[in-house]
Amino acid sequence: MADTQAVARPPLSVRLGRLALRQGTLVVLPVAGALLLLLHARSVGTVGGITQSTAASGPDPIPKLLMVLPVILLACRACAVLFALIGQPQVVGEIFAGFLLGPSLLGFVWPAAYSWLFPAYLAPALNVLAQVGLVLFMFLVGYELDVGLLRGRSEALMTVSQASMAIPFAGGVLLATAMYGSLAPPGVSLLTFALFIAVSMSVTAFPVLASVLVERGLDRTLLGAMALACAALNDVAAWCLLAVVVAIATSASLGGVAVTLALLLAYVLVMSLFVRPLLVRLVRAGLPQGVLLPVILSAVLLSALATEEIGVHPIFGAFLLGVVTPRGEQDVNRAMTPVHTFTTTLLLPLFFVSTGLRTRFGLLGSDPRLWGWCLLALGVAVMGKGVGSTVAARAAGVDRRSALSLGALLNCRGLTELVVLSMGLDLGVIDSTVFAMLVMMTLVSTVMTAPALSLIERMVRAPEGSPGSARAAT
Repeated sequence: MADTQAVARPPLSVRLGRLALRQGTLVVLPVAGALLLLLHARSVGTVGGITQSTAASGPDPIPKLLMVLPVILLACRACAVLFALIGQPQVVGEIFAGFLLGPSLLGFVWPAAYSWLFPAYLAPALNVLAQVGLVLFMFLVGYELDVGLLRGRSEALMTVSQASMAIPFAGGVLLATAMYGSLAPPGVSLLTFALFIAVSMSVTAFPVLASVLVERGLDRTLLGAMALACAALNDVAAWCLLAVVVAIATSASLGGVAVTLALLLAYVLVMSLFVRPLLVRLVRAGLPQGVLLPVILSAVLLSALATEEIGVHPIFGAFLLGVVTPRGEQDVNRAMTPVHTFTTTLLLPLFFVSTGLRTRFGLLGSDPRLWGWCLLALGVAVMGKGVGSTVAARAAGVDRRSALSLGALLNCRGLTELVVLSMGLDLGVIDSTVFAMLVMMTLVSTVMTAPALSLIERMVRAPEGSPGSARAAT
């Protein structure tokens, strides 16, 4: 066996020298170099590629957002429960929660708490999330819009749906003509202002109407089918007219408007002729949920981007994709469940609050002239929808109770109207004062729907076999 020779340890001074060399080379020099680079970056005013002025422009909104989100969700849930107890759809309670947290109530009663909860630097973050929620919600509206309701309907039903749109539209044009001189924002043409006010008078909230019908057990009746068919036609017509308003408001010339509308029409054809068949093939290919859901969400966002680039609002693209998405497929229905839950539970309440933060009923103040315009707008909206629908239904042979109920149902504006009004405010077609007036009209006309139905049921007896009493064929 070979002799082993012990290896002598180096002296302590040598070991310390080696340690210092290693530490200096591997630790001290890199840290010192990094510090010098950071000091240099500070001296030229940049930190991580962001200028100092940008980094110091305001507090980080994330901590405040994480604190405010539970307040918003709990307030919306509490109001939804309370409104359900008084016979209102839960979504109406959530809409009111947004205004209760805004400057019109909380900001008026407790300004310090309002300023602490919703500082100015939080608004952009809330608005971004609200806009994403709005895009997803409009996709769901398009998906849940049963286009089968629009096929094979009688001439009478077409007359009712058209009258329920045309009469309030005409009333809105007259109202806007009277309002224009004193209430239209500077630089907005009478054509743009009148078209927008007319559309806002004509809207029916298809999703809220469906909720009212379900909660009152009318969703499977002939009256419910008629109301949904009319609301579907109203919504399609309203979105088409609103696209025209947006094109006019954002284009500098009639030529620009024509180009925008032509591009939009081409996009509708592409979605109908090419995108829809492609989606059908993808769905029937049996894609797993982990793939199908990201594909659908990506398509929603890209479609929204496409209409934004065309020159109309992103919600048009999202709505159109929802319309062409194939229905009746179990895989698609399963994919829609988490989208619906996430959107309605988290993102939609943020839209309500974002709208509430922009609404200042205090702008109406004690000026009787402004309140007079507000009452006139409410009268035009309610009477236009109610009278137009009822008279057209009676002329088509519908019994009195069902005709009156149809007029009450189609007056439900709710969330769809808030979307329209928010677009008008963003485009500058209306100012904050007119926005507050029309929001007030929206809230009152929506809340009126359920009590009006109950009053009609008590006052007018339905004849045997009427649309209100008969079950719809499945």
